Amino acid sequence: MAKRVAVVTMVSDDYFFLERWLSYYGGLFGRTSLYVVNLGRDARVSKMAEGCNVIGLDYEFDKRFDMLRWRFLNHLVNGLRSYVDMVIVGDVDELLIVDPDTGLDLAGFLAKRSGKQVLTPIGLELVHKEDEETDPIGDTILGPRRHVRYSSWFCKPCVVSTTVHIARGGHYADQPELKLFRKLYLLHLKYADRQEYDATRARRHARVSGLAEGEDVKATMLSADWYRSGDELGRLNALPVTEFDTAPLVEHMEKTWEKRGDHGLYHFQRRVDEVLMRLPDRFDGLV
Repeated sequence: MAKRVAVVTMVSDDYFFLERWLSYYGGLFGRTSLYVVNLGRDARVSKMAEGCNVIGLDYEFDKRFDMLRWRFLNHLVNGLRSYVDMVIVGDVDELLIVDPDTGLDLAGFLAKRSGKQVLTPIGLELVHKEDEETDPIGDTILGPRRHVRYSSWFCKPCVVSTTVHIARGGHYADQPELKLFRKLYLLHLKYADRQEYDATRARRHARVSGLAEGEDVKATMLSADWYRSGDELGRLNALPVTEFDTAPLVEHMEKTWEKRGDHGLYHFQRRVDEVLMRLPDRFDGLV
């Protein structure tokens, strides 16, 4: 039986990622199941998200961005749970996918889940391998792009069917039981395209530069990505490439799952691989 699913994100000016987010999740669940928090009431975001549930918020960027965002999203997720079976929540540059060799899409996969729980996918960062992947991203991302690396940072507790508190950034939650499925992946798209990577980085640096003069940006509540310098995508391009194998990743997740300090949250020991994996052809066109 199909589940009632709500999909939630917050967006400001990430139009490239929003277009893909709307296409993927709208195709699976219908636009009436999508909740787009339009931070700053961007007219272009409102236009792109027509038919979705658009929540407009007045906002001027400040150092509390991540803290305020996840405080709001936590309340929204737990409120929506009163009316739907499951809520998927995450950043607009993240897409939750199921391995095609299961014979299921995401909607079909979730239809088989029951009970009150929080599901955690395997976190994979999609990397634009520029010397090999010369075609631009068109209607689909996978195919033109097919290299990933494992990052425990994106093994996010993002599918919710019970009361939950999710930490800032979406990386941790207060659920002690790990619900992990070997064929469920969270794709992080930050590095999926050179042009978009450069443009996004420039926008974020510009916003950070607008904070109060003399303020230590690294001491704020912002993610390090807002102020990190250097060409990380260029560095990732130089990593060795191996075949797609998630068994060691699952083993790491299962063995290192533990309580995080005294805050009531749970996490994995951090692991960000310095090797890329090439996705099999079966993933082509999935998103």
